[in-house]
Amino acid sequence: MPANLPLLIKTITAYHRQVGLPDPVHPLVSLLRFEDFKYEADHAPQAIVNNFYSIALKRSFHSVMRYGQQEADFDAGIMMFVAPMQVIGITAPTEKVVNHTGWLLLVHPDLLWNTSLAAKIRKYEYFSYQINEALHLSEQEEKMIVDIMQNIEREYQARIDNLSQDVMVAQLDLMLTYAERYYQRQFITRRSSSHHILAEMENYLDQYYTNNNFQSTRIPSVTDLAEALHLSPNYLSRLLKTLTGQSTKQFIMDKVIELAKEKLSTTNLSMNEIAYALGFEHAQSFSKMFKSNTTLSPLEFRQSFKGN
Repeated sequence: MPANLPLLIKTITAYHRQVGLPDPVHPLVSLLRFEDFKYEADHAPQAIVNNFYSIALKRSFHSVMRYGQQEADFDAGIMMFVAPMQVIGITAPTEKVVNHTGWLLLVHPDLLWNTSLAAKIRKYEYFSYQINEALHLSEQEEKMIVDIMQNIEREYQARIDNLSQDVMVAQLDLMLTYAERYYQRQFITRRSSSHHILAEMENYLDQYYTNNNFQSTRIPSVTDLAEALHLSPNYLSRLLKTLTGQSTKQFIMDKVIELAKEKLSTTNLSMNEIAYALGFEHAQSFSKMFKSNTTLSPLEFRQSFKGN
């Protein structure tokens, strides 16, 4: 396999063998302790792709991780969620032995067949590249998560019966629900530290229009803004909704309206000239957008402004 390709691990059994552990008790779910891993740092792959869900809860982690194309803030966090077929890059530490500690729950999608969680799990945003920050837990919350993980472990280590899957999936569902609650809290409690993103958004839009930076005659898109901030569009939208109560698209539109009002009130530019300067291909589109956001047409706004 070429050195630049990630290591594809198809089964939980293959993962156990990769980290030097005995085969799992259950082929579709396994709870591991990082401190039990038996491999040296210089033999670890630089990137892996697992064909199953990975939920990591760390107490210490001495490597730098990249999640998709971004560096994950896992060294400062406590929990991270990875969906099947997502690329995780790992930069090993300089020391010979990797002394990570914590828990790693591996869940194959086949465990979720014919359960409501099979569809529900895909809706959790923390299983996406859009969340590149780890989930921070209190000591009490960490204990609750570990307890649930160990409940799953106890269930698959016991004698398997026709309710074993239901019990394990129910425990997993409960843990993911708690994780969603904790992420929602994290978005709220970290608002103040995220306010710099608003300044960066304002700066990007100011520069976009100051430099007439049009790839074509268009308004900057949500994707443009997200890429400029090195965030995914969904993550940016969720964060902005928490900070301001509005969508990213509306944030952009508000900026466009602000610039439109400035040009309408301080210049003699025609509607066509203003529309083009703001990224609209047609003046009619500009007028429709302006009126839907202000209840006045651009001409009515200009006339009412000059009448004051």
